[in-house]
Amino acid sequence: MTRSLRIFYIALFLVTLLALGLWSVRSFLGFSTNADATVLNGRWTKAVETHYDDEFPIKRLGTNLWAALDFKLFNEGRPGVVLGRDQWLYSDEEFHPTVNEELNLQGNYALVEGVRQTLKDKGVKLVMAVVPAKVRLYPEHLGEAKPASIHANLYQDFHKRLAANRILAPDLLGPLQAAKNDGKQVFLRTDTHWTPEGAEVAADRLAKTIADKYPLSGEPQDFVTEPAEKITHKGDLRLFLPLDPLFENLMPAQEPLQKRNTVAASDQPAGDDALFANTEVPVALIGTSYSANPNWNFVGALKQALRSDVVSYAEDGHGPILPMLSYLKSDAFKNSPPQVLIWEFPERYLPVNNEIGDADPQWVAELKQAGARQQNVAVNTKSETPDRAQN
Repeated sequence: MTRSLRIFYIALFLVTLLALGLWSVRSFLGFSTNADATVLNGRWTKAVETHYDDEFPIKRLGTNLWAALDFKLFNEGRPGVVLGRDQWLYSDEEFHPTVNEELNLQGNYALVEGVRQTLKDKGVKLVMAVVPAKVRLYPEHLGEAKPASIHANLYQDFHKRLAANRILAPDLLGPLQAAKNDGKQVFLRTDTHWTPEGAEVAADRLAKTIADKYPLSGEPQDFVTEPAEKITHKGDLRLFLPLDPLFENLMPAQEPLQKRNTVAASDQPAGDDALFANTEVPVALIGTSYSANPNWNFVGALKQALRSDVVSYAEDGHGPILPMLSYLKSDAFKNSPPQVLIWEFPERYLPVNNEIGDADPQWVAELKQAGARQQNVAVNTKSETPDRAQN
């Protein structure tokens, strides 16, 4: 390479950098930050850095190209997703081992028992709704990836622990599998969650068990479920494949989702958390996005199946532990405890060190200690089947 050519390449490189820099500077026209963001506290600098990073002109191109290479050459996405066959996606939480998984597992088992004791002191019956992993219901779409050994018998082991502690926990895996065999899609192809059909199957199973073991007092209420809008659903697992907009055609296809709406039979909308402000609460629901997201209509399905209103305290994006801890410290629990509390708990959260938010760590540790003591007592007792366990 001649000296003149080297100079030309260097000059071209510098001009390109200058052009990109000037293009990025344009994005600061009209840029502003919050009043509390100053140079001294570092928030202003962080805001500028984040804004520049987001607006850098070739960032989207680079992100899309890298994701496309991973996807096509290695059949991989970003951490968080496992690619299956036939455009099926799975959460990697159902596959990978986690740090201190055995310790987390025992701690979460103990915490569930500690929660049961706290509820029992207030006369509340606990019913666990253990949501089986998607991969457990749709293993036929897996590629080469296989779940780690910790996940192999996680669902069954959880039910055995619950039965040993005399906690009512109807099996949801069997009815969901039966519904799948009948042609219903019970989990979404590109999402971690169940479909409205899957949520309905789970609700029906829970309602039958509660009616048999813990009949609700009070007059039954009738609810009806009607079709709502039909949408094109972008599954949450597609977010781990940053291929759009340049390579949208490579993405697993979006899927249709028929939303549902459950209302009181009197044509009055079914109430939310405030409905039972001055009356006894028959059923409360604690859980994750499987319960909190209205797209699945799990709350509505429970209302119709139970013939009772259901007050939901489920939260999206925090796992199953934090919403329960928050509820136990709430005025709602102190002043108006329900007859029955359904705790929706996806199995994949068992080996995880779940967040506890603002809860007092000492109080959480005491719950686990109380639960562990009871589990030690139950070790040599005869375990009942999940549907025969009692609070």
